[in-house]
Amino acid sequence: MVANGSHAGFAHFIADEMAASAKARGTGIARRTPEYLAAKMLEGKAVIAFSEEGIWAGFCYIESWSKDGYVANSGLIVNPQFRKSGLAKRIKGAIFKLSREKYPNAKIFGLTTGLAVMKINSELGYEPVTYSELTQDDAFWAGCKSCINYDILMAKERKNCLCTAMLYDPQDHYEPEETAAAFKKKSKAYERLLRVKQFKLFRFAKKSRPLQALFSFLSIFI
Repeated sequence: MVANGSHAGFAHFIADEMAASAKARGTGIARRTPEYLAAKMLEGKAVIAFSEEGIWAGFCYIESWSKDGYVANSGLIVNPQFRKSGLAKRIKGAIFKLSREKYPNAKIFGLTTGLAVMKINSELGYEPVTYSELTQDDAFWAGCKSCINYDILMAKERKNCLCTAMLYDPQDHYEPEETAAAFKKKSKAYERLLRVKQFKLFRFAKKSRPLQALFSFLSIFI
């Protein structure tokens, strides 16, 4: 469902789970405070899910950049109790629909290191793109400062990093069935490409911060 002010009390639980999940994966995220997440709920720019028993199950929110020309569906998180149930896919579908309703002309994009998220995105009509096709709003990229790979991103002049960029352009896009089929056909190639990319960037990072680079590299196997 679309979150509202009545759900603000769950913001602390959600923020804590986001931080714990990122730590467990060994990856970084743009850290958000409970107050920030609660504000998104009040604005109607978030989706929240509950079990039949009323237990918080999942969450995701909308951020807009470049004068609303670009939209990111951020902070996707699923309560550990409800993972591997298809809930993440349903939440992504709901937040994508909400984004299209609120920002019908905006390009919707995301950055991810996971093939599972790439698959979900492809089923919504996203396509892999270069970083140059994303928003160049400094405020967005500043959110990457809390990621352990931020040094790599900046050394590459925001042109490349471990994440794969994906974009849905409402003015120029394939149908979801086409992008999903293309991803399925190329999924093995994407997996190999991700590992080659991660290995090369690991070697690049190792020169300046060897221990942190090792943790980053190992995280892709966890």
